[in-house]
Order: sequence, then C-alpha cells, then structure tokens
Amino acid sequence: MQRPHILQVGPYPAWDEEPLNEAFTVHRYFAAEDKTAFLAEIGPQVRGIATRGELGANRAMIEACPSLEVVSVYGVGFDAVDLAACRERGVRVTNTPDVLTNDVADLGVAMMLCLSRGMIGAERWVRDGSWVAKGLYPLKRRVWGRRAGVLGLGRIGYEVAKRLAGFGMDIAYSDVAPKDFAPDWEFIGDPVALAGRCDFLFVTLAASAATHHIVNRKVITALGEEGMLINISRASNIDEDALLEALENKVLGSAALDVFEGEPKLNPRFLALDNVLLQPHHASGTVETRKAMGKLVRDNLTAHFAGQPLLTPVL
Repeated sequence: MQRPHILQVGPYPAWDEEPLNEAFTVHRYFAAEDKTAFLAEIGPQVRGIATRGELGANRAMIEACPSLEVVSVYGVGFDAVDLAACRERGVRVTNTPDVLTNDVADLGVAMMLCLSRGMIGAERWVRDGSWVAKGLYPLKRRVWGRRAGVLGLGRIGYEVAKRLAGFGMDIAYSDVAPKDFAPDWEFIGDPVALAGRCDFLFVTLAASAATHHIVNRKVITALGEEGMLINISRASNIDEDALLEALENKVLGSAALDVFEGEPKLNPRFLALDNVLLQPHHASGTVETRKAMGKLVRDNLTAHFAGQPLLTPVL
C-alpha cells in the first residue's frame, strides 16, 4: 500500500523525522530552494501537511495541494493556519494541546521570578567581579504575596494560576466568562481593569482575530511603572510598538517575553532595553514535551489516513 504523501513545512528533531519518514512519503518544503516550483511539482500528490505552530499553512500552500485532507500542527497555536481556506476545502486541522501545557506554564513563572529578582544581572555581578568591587547586588522586588493577573484562563493560564497560588499571590483573571473551575480567583472581564489591579500580568490567550493586540496601550499603561508583563502566548496578542514605547519611557516597569513579531528577527529596540527578559520562543522546549508533541502530530496523521477519529481536532 502506498504511503500518503506529506508536506513537511519546517524541520523537526531527528527523533520525529525518522518515524515520520517511516510512516509517510515526506516532502521537505523548508529544504527547497524554489518553494513555488517545489509546490507546483509535488503539491498534487500531497494529502497531509505537517507543520509547526509559528509556520502554519497559508492559503497559497493549501491551494497548491488540491488533494489535501489534513493539516497537523506541531504546537498548540494554529493561528498561522488559514482555517477559512481549510473549511472551504473540507481539510481537517489538528494541534498538540495538553502535552506542552505544563512546560509553558513553568517557563512563564520562571521568567517572572528571574526578572523580578534580577537573576541574569546578579549572575553577571558575580562573574564580572562586581560583587568584590562594588559589594552587594542592588535590591529587587519580591514575588510572593503580590497581585497577579492571568489574561486567558485556558489550559496554560490555569496551570500558571495554580503555580502562582503556591506563592500565596492574590490572583485574578480575564476571559470571555467566569470559570466554574476557578472559584477562588477573581474574575475581571475587562483586560484594562485586570491590568490595573495586578503587579504581574500573564498573557496566556490563544491568538485569533478577536485577541489581536488585546494588550494595547491602555492595558500596558494600566499595568504601570511598577508592573511586569509576561507573554507566553503569541506576539500578535500584544501591540509591540506600544509595548516598546512604554518600556523605553518607563511607563511600564518591565516585560518578560518568549515571543516576538517577526521572530527570530525581533525589533532591535528590545536589545537596547535593560527592563526586559528575552527568550527564544522555547516555552515548550523540553525533550519530554517535544517528543510528545511530535508523536501527537504523527498519531493525528495516522488516525486520519486510517479513517479513525482525530485525537486533537481543531477543525
């Protein structure tokens, strides 16, 4: 029986590449020099697309694959997949939720701790001799017992809030409606009001047209000159120009960011700031989680071509 033809949009670790190659006939889009010509040649054979969350699959790619049946996303975010084009053609879409939830929450909380306690600068203080020459490191701010806000109490937001509760923090959240599973945390529907009552604001929303730049100038200003913004969701959820302006002018105290517009080529203005913690979009970047994500990508593809229900359908 002929193996289904799969378009692989971006590279995966070797532990995912090998079983993918064994199960399917894989065409590596990312390795093609002339991608338009490559799609024109192999597109008619492609029945599935294996992609990554930040790469997705746009309308041009989908239309170049007239036999396409399924798009399997390596990641929880699927905003880079043209869902409208998929709906028009009856193409199924899957992602990899749950398996990365806890690692993403861990990194978000770690970023808060690292930036609030000045751990990057403190490590440098020891290494460059400042401890000997200048004495004690400048005082930073505590985390425990302070006020935290979670914008988007989905899977990841919930795990973040659970961890914050362990620090005895005063927790509030914003979502489309109050959550029955969060009776001990205050619901605040308006993101501006949420930002105004917290010291740390975590952005854990799924990206969509409705959440585009939901963290705008008003939200950032409300968070204030002592506040910290932590983004472990998508860059599109934040107005990056407004964020940079607020950080540069000290209207916002600080920001810990794992995602950026145009990444990995982030705006160079970030590099000049001393009140940001910059991370290379690696919130799910553990061996255990990445292996689980790759397996779920393959399992969804296998289930589809075997005529079985998808494990984690988006569409």
